[in-house]
Amino acid sequence: MSAGINTYKTDLREIFFTLFEQFGFGQVSGQAPYEAWGSDEAKAVLTETYRFAREVLGPLNATGDREGCRVENGAVYTPTGFKDAWKKLYEQGFKTVAVDPEHGGQGAPMMLQVTVEELLSGANTAFNMYPGLAFGAAEVIAECGTPAQQKMYVERMLNGTWGGTMCLTEPHAGSDVGAAKSTARRNADGTYNIRGTKIFISGGDHDMAENIIHLVLARIDGASPGTKGLSLFIVPKLRINADGSPGKPNDVGVGSIEHKMGINGSATCVLNFGENDACVGELVGTVEHVGMSQMFKMMNGARIAVGIQGLGLASAAYYNALDYAKDRKQGSHFTKWKDPTAPRAAIIEHPDVRRMLLDMKAHVEGIRSLIIKLAMHLDKAKQLAGKDDDAATYHRGQVELLTPLVKAFGSDQSFRICAQAIQVYGGAGYIQDYPVEQYTRDSKIFSIYEGTNHIQAMDLVGRKMGQAGGMHFQQFMGDVGSFIEANREHPVYGEAVKTLAAAQEALMASAMTVFGWSQDGSKFPLIPLSANRFLQMMSEVAVGWLLLDAAVIAEKAKGSLSGEHPDRAFYEGKKYSALFFARNVLPGVEQAAKMLASEDTSPMDISDGAFASV
Repeated sequence: MSAGINTYKTDLREIFFTLFEQFGFGQVSGQAPYEAWGSDEAKAVLTETYRFAREVLGPLNATGDREGCRVENGAVYTPTGFKDAWKKLYEQGFKTVAVDPEHGGQGAPMMLQVTVEELLSGANTAFNMYPGLAFGAAEVIAECGTPAQQKMYVERMLNGTWGGTMCLTEPHAGSDVGAAKSTARRNADGTYNIRGTKIFISGGDHDMAENIIHLVLARIDGASPGTKGLSLFIVPKLRINADGSPGKPNDVGVGSIEHKMGINGSATCVLNFGENDACVGELVGTVEHVGMSQMFKMMNGARIAVGIQGLGLASAAYYNALDYAKDRKQGSHFTKWKDPTAPRAAIIEHPDVRRMLLDMKAHVEGIRSLIIKLAMHLDKAKQLAGKDDDAATYHRGQVELLTPLVKAFGSDQSFRICAQAIQVYGGAGYIQDYPVEQYTRDSKIFSIYEGTNHIQAMDLVGRKMGQAGGMHFQQFMGDVGSFIEANREHPVYGEAVKTLAAAQEALMASAMTVFGWSQDGSKFPLIPLSANRFLQMMSEVAVGWLLLDAAVIAEKAKGSLSGEHPDRAFYEGKKYSALFFARNVLPGVEQAAKMLASEDTSPMDISDGAFASV
């Protein structure tokens, strides 16, 4: 690591505000099933996670990027230090904070787990992918597997004894999962022989766990084509003995690892199943041909996790850029630009640098609020199930609706913010002496994997908005509207709230426009043409609302503080995050609505030959 590289950093005070002051962690904790948790316990976990992130994972981020992974004799070896970090991660329980105690976890609310994940991912995205995938695969088995499968796999995968993957993508079928050609042949003992090749498998092989459990989508002989004919199989790297100990190899081979733009410490593998016709798997659960619905239980969690990855890197890029801007001196203060003898000013004094920093700050804080709000809905849905089913249904519906926003907006903005951090550094940011160039490379994949962001946009407009007869979307808009009505005349934020109201009205008008297109076959192509724009509009309305909500809370809290209290400056920061976003981002929602309503079809009207003469 070069001497100039900054360590991972974040602002725990900001995280504590969002978790405790804005979203009321205490209203969820202390009550079943979270009765063992309170604010003090949560703060202790986050403080310790941050220490681990800075001292253990952060120093491995740049070295893991430079060293990458390697294949020797068909086995993948991770960068120096990763194996020891894996052991420490599980010894200290960071990955099991919200896991059900039935599976060896600590049973905390998801609101806490997502903030833990932000710190781990922000410090070392590539490393944290390995345990993250194992966690997701274990969740699928816990929910869909037989009792015997749950007993055999779940706790071992959650405590780091075994790793895990999800194997969907094939060479000829990227996002078109239904075109998968991997096959499964029934055996007399109830197992299946698996054969096929999967690509882009994150953590497909590594040296940190004693076994790796692959969840593989394959088509049983004779099953129907498309996604409806796919089943999901548990395929261990090593066959498992009756006592749970690893047995002989299971004919799962590493074809190669990809050489990538970023996340180089994460082994992205080509996996060959059954080249010797000796790969044995077992069906997840007992029902064939339901693999896609089972896999989506993991995919939804994975999409939220990608949003968290995006937040982690965007936040790290912002705080590093902020520190650099305070320290780097260049040019004179803008009030003395004609004076060649004026002292050099820190670049944070330059107006455009301040604009970039405030833009980054507002987006990071807004995306964090969006993620913790989604987690709050998850916790309340779990808490209210069987007690108040209508309220639980509302919370589950908001999780469904917000998931594509968290994944797509969080990942798109992460790449933009990381690139903007390079701009703050200037030429220094483009070299490897500072971390922001790696953050930018690492963050680009977020908009691509776990379903490209266009898939997220189509999921939003094609499925999520219409769920329950459109009720979930209407409830979201109602929540925004209630905030607007309560704060329209706020003495500090009234004008900004009115800007939010105009953006909300534009969003609703666009939703009706999209609905109209869905009823007119001739205009159907306008939906995929406009889906990304609509998702961004809805995300900006959501983030603008949550930033203003935070600012109103902060304004009230600030009023009770003395003039010298250190929190006064912190709360003032919430004010300017909200005002900047309201004044510079939310007006674009109205303009985007006008563009959407214009029904431009030029991308469809242009002929293939007209794109270029070559």
